[in-house]
Amino acid sequence: QVHLVESGGGLVQAGGSLRLSCAASGSIRSINAMAWHRQAPGKQRELVASITSAGNTNYTDSVKGRFTISRDNAKNTVYLQMNSLKPEDTAVYFCNADITRPWPYMGGNYWGQGTQVTVSS
Repeated sequence: QVHLVESGGGLVQAGGSLRLSCAASGSIRSINAMAWHRQAPGKQRELVASITSAGNTNYTDSVKGRFTISRDNAKNTVYLQMNSLKPEDTAVYFCNADITRPWPYMGGNYWGQGTQVTVSS
């Protein structure tokens, strides 16, 4: 089995910062792309940021310059540093990873359970 566990969410005032972490565990051969998505109430889930195994990153326009995605391959962990938070960043944040597993297991795309981020005005 593979598990992704997020941590670091919470309540913060506008302008504040939070750092999310997501650790993957289980029978893992390698982790390819990792990403953070978010879903606000009544809205569709959206991709916030992604990072390849080589460290190439991509961000949605609304978080560019404020959020930074990074990863520690030795720890199978991805991070999201969120600065200058705004009330519109309020959402449940999910991590996502494309994982290759050792034979005979099938790899695939895995999701964490989500962590709530609430930004008060």
